[in-house]
Amino acid sequence: MKFSALFFFTLLAYLLGLSESAAQAPRNSLTGTVVTVDGEVLPFVNVALKEKSTHNLITGTVTDGEGYFLLNAGFTGEAYLEISSIGYLTFQSEVLSLDGTAKRDMGAIKLEEELSSLSEVTVSGLRAQVVFDADKTVVNVEGSPLAEGNTALDVIGRSPGVFVDSDGNINLNGRSGVVVLIDDRQTYMSAEDLANFLRAMPAENIKSIEVINNPSSRFDAEGAAGVINLRLKKNDLNGMHGNLTAGSRYNGIYAPNLGGSLNLKKGKWTTNSNLNYNEWAQYNDLEILRRFQVTEGVSAFDQVARLKLVRKNLFFNGGADYQINAQHSVGVNLQASRQDGTEDGLSNTAISNPTNSAIQHLRAINDSHSDNSRYFVNLHYVGALDTLGTKLTSDLDFTLMDAGSLSLLTNRYWTDDQFESGNLNRILTGNEMTYTILTSKVDFTKPLKKGRTLELGVKGSWVKSDNDLQIAKSEEEGGFEPDPNSNRFIYHEQVLAGYGNYKTKVGSKLDLQAGLRMEYSDILGNSVTMNRKNAQQYLDFFPSVSLQQKVSDNYQIGYTVNRRITRPNYRLLNPFIFYIDPLTVEQGNPNLTPQYATNLEMNHTIKGMYQVSLGYSRTENAFGQIMVQDDETRRTAIQIQNLDVTTNLNLRLIVPVEFAPWYTTNHTLQVSNNTFQSQLGSEMLDVSQVSLMARTQHNLSLTKGWKVEVVGMYLSKNRFGQMVLNPVAWLDAGVTKSFKDDQWSVSLNGTDLLRSQRFTGNILFDQINTDVAQYNNIQSVRLGIRWKFSQGENFRVSQRSGSAEERNRLD
Repeated sequence: MKFSALFFFTLLAYLLGLSESAAQAPRNSLTGTVVTVDGEVLPFVNVALKEKSTHNLITGTVTDGEGYFLLNAGFTGEAYLEISSIGYLTFQSEVLSLDGTAKRDMGAIKLEEELSSLSEVTVSGLRAQVVFDADKTVVNVEGSPLAEGNTALDVIGRSPGVFVDSDGNINLNGRSGVVVLIDDRQTYMSAEDLANFLRAMPAENIKSIEVINNPSSRFDAEGAAGVINLRLKKNDLNGMHGNLTAGSRYNGIYAPNLGGSLNLKKGKWTTNSNLNYNEWAQYNDLEILRRFQVTEGVSAFDQVARLKLVRKNLFFNGGADYQINAQHSVGVNLQASRQDGTEDGLSNTAISNPTNSAIQHLRAINDSHSDNSRYFVNLHYVGALDTLGTKLTSDLDFTLMDAGSLSLLTNRYWTDDQFESGNLNRILTGNEMTYTILTSKVDFTKPLKKGRTLELGVKGSWVKSDNDLQIAKSEEEGGFEPDPNSNRFIYHEQVLAGYGNYKTKVGSKLDLQAGLRMEYSDILGNSVTMNRKNAQQYLDFFPSVSLQQKVSDNYQIGYTVNRRITRPNYRLLNPFIFYIDPLTVEQGNPNLTPQYATNLEMNHTIKGMYQVSLGYSRTENAFGQIMVQDDETRRTAIQIQNLDVTTNLNLRLIVPVEFAPWYTTNHTLQVSNNTFQSQLGSEMLDVSQVSLMARTQHNLSLTKGWKVEVVGMYLSKNRFGQMVLNPVAWLDAGVTKSFKDDQWSVSLNGTDLLRSQRFTGNILFDQINTDVAQYNNIQSVRLGIRWKFSQGENFRVSQRSGSAEERNRLD
């Protein structure tokens, strides 16, 4: 792996050496930033300086990834700026008197969306599905046929570099440790809870997905592999408008969905709300073959299981924003979700022994119910302190979550065909967990002269979790007796953070951003039952540096380096033992420590459309799911442990191809080399794997309101610590038909059309020799219908001032 790191640094230095040297900004210059009416930066916008009398072009440029432009005026006389971009009204400045030595900052120039042509665009053209900003990749979800009737987790898995496994775990560029934000706010959930929450959120609520591989110090340091930020739809229109949706999914089980949104903007008030009910259901077919080396030979456990999972989800999101005056606004955002789930499972295991020909059998029946309620409240203030873009924002967030489950595992053992004479036992498990989270943050942004910006901020978060796990067992039909593995675990976490971030222009070709984030963590885990406390206190520094180089109008290079952390979820720190079946348990790990990652990436963006990225990451104390096998008891334990070192070297290509204005495609190819090195028990894990992920997406916008979307995925052989996964590929497709000027629409989409998304793999390490095959019955068809309504001052963009990013938080 040292060769891989050497190769990365050599190539980085080589390409940097080939790039043009930055020139000093000319004295006779015009500068500014182009943004939307909501303050979102607009990269790669045309900026032209024209002579007043003749309207002839004097000079021109395009904005960089931050929406910034610099023009060498080189002209004496009267002229004006003309700024244009597809989908926006052309902006024309007032007449400027230039004397050949002018140094003028035009400030933030706002472009209004060209809404009058929206209906035409939906018929004859397509919005770019993937857009590259300087520090992130934006995936536009709004209007996608495959978003209709699907969930947030479904569409996240279709983003460049993202892979969602069969259990809902999210990986980015071949690495775990991804943080999912909703409008810039952390969710503070375990991987399992997050997956269930995202399945409850309809994809129709999402405007776009931001994939941020290397966040700046402005973001929390949490998330060693990067950040995925979900931008929910905003209310930008005067008057009242909204929609109603209904549909159903079938994959062997019917799962209906029903929802609606209502948005109102009048005067100084802007409100938005949506309420959705959906059911998520599927069968999970699982085959596991475990081999145990005993003294007499090999004993095999051949297990076949089917689980039926059903979750009923209710999701509400709403907010109100009051514009005090042109500079100041306050608001509130509310989220509430409720999930009720059942899990019915039947597992049959045939056990062979080398000493005799008799086959022992184990039948496990699982009957489980779970419920989860989550409530989130945000209070916010946004202030524009001057006309140059100085901003002050503050947020106060409160989250309350209550989750519980009760499961009965009934196990029967018998030999050969002697079912009636077999033994019976039962395991009753109840788990109650509550957590409360309070966060407070203040952010300050100050634009300085010559295109420089200073960002400062502080944040505090306080978390308390109470997890009570009660286990009882019974033999035959007898009463239940408490099990010693019952445990109550209380967790406290306090994180105090502060950051500084500085952006500047280095001549006319380079944009530099450098920042430092400091986080102090105070953690206490208390196993009440075991009378064991585990306290951790640590102060960490997380630097980040980004360099954006404009080689030409059609070619930019970005270089980023940062350090990040992923703290263990509080549930994992609980020293619990949870029975999956009598022979398989999941264990908590109170000794789990945070993982730290150092990330480097170089992005080449060509014509604002094509991207080639080379990234390298080294993670210490990386989280890994480890399987530990006891050959004597023939019991398998699954636990998250710290691996010594993992590395990831990846090359990613994103290539859009437009065959016609109505037919566009986007293709992603990623090649990764992952290595894992760690001492596990008496054996050393030292492995590496080169893997490939390919994704192709085709969007067609046809006449008479027809839209079609097709997505194909391929994953080559891959490795996650001990486990090796075999290649897999699948195909999804969707079609939408709109009626009556897009007021009505009907959608039909299918997932895993070829029924090929079946994951198979094996573990061959130390004493473990296990084969796994799993299919979650993802193959399904969805039918949905949508009705849009509006009343009042329809389709007029509101002229809102204030902070762009903070505004996105509010709506």
